[in-house]
Amino acid sequence: MNEFVKQIAADARALGVREGSVLLVHSSLKSMDRQGLTPKDVIDGLRLALGDHGTLVFPTLSYMSCGPTRSLTFDVKNTPSCVGAIPEFFRTYSEEVRRSLCPTHSCAAIGEMRDAVVGGHHLDDTPCGSNSPFHRVMELDGSVLFLGCGTNCNTSMHAIEELSRPDYLFENCYTYTMIREDGSSYEQPCYAHDFKGVYQAYRRMEDVLNKKELQRGNILSASCHLMRATALWEKADAKYREDPHYFIGKL
Repeated sequence: MNEFVKQIAADARALGVREGSVLLVHSSLKSMDRQGLTPKDVIDGLRLALGDHGTLVFPTLSYMSCGPTRSLTFDVKNTPSCVGAIPEFFRTYSEEVRRSLCPTHSCAAIGEMRDAVVGGHHLDDTPCGSNSPFHRVMELDGSVLFLGCGTNCNTSMHAIEELSRPDYLFENCYTYTMIREDGSSYEQPCYAHDFKGVYQAYRRMEDVLNKKELQRGNILSASCHLMRATALWEKADAKYREDPHYFIGKL
């Protein structure tokens, strides 16, 4: 075990990552500012912090290569992720990693609750529905870590938006060819997110959560935020119902 792995684990625990918990991670490798640091080091360090009974989850979103204006085929083993070096490495990190079946907003997971997190995503006809990993992380009392990337990339907010369905959220429904790990395929309808004419202002969630619900610190040189998923969902949903446009701005 190298020093990077041990320090990442120590920093993650100091930030508030709970041993045995479910942890969804948004990440920026560059922000950690260590020569020689690899995606594997980051993953190994976070797994060490979570312990033997923890579950590590990364978004492996693929909207840059799979979508209504791109390809309508999603291959769970081969369609690349478009949200950074660490998630792209993670989806092939180990044979124990399992990726959810969603054409645009998949997640990958490893650990004790892996199947509970990613196993039902194919049942949804929206990107972040009630069976999505984003919803499951909340149901399993997990946390969301923003590792050096700020909080505006908070994909869980899409899942919370889907509860109240604000007027800017959805576009049309498209039918995708989905290729499973064993090479078999099936057809899956899925709505596209819209957001035309607006920008996402999810960093406003930092003003909504209190200090117990949102913890700040560093992992290596990366400025990090750790949100308790239950608090994120409860307070964000309340804000959406009070003001459906609170987390967006007009372009």
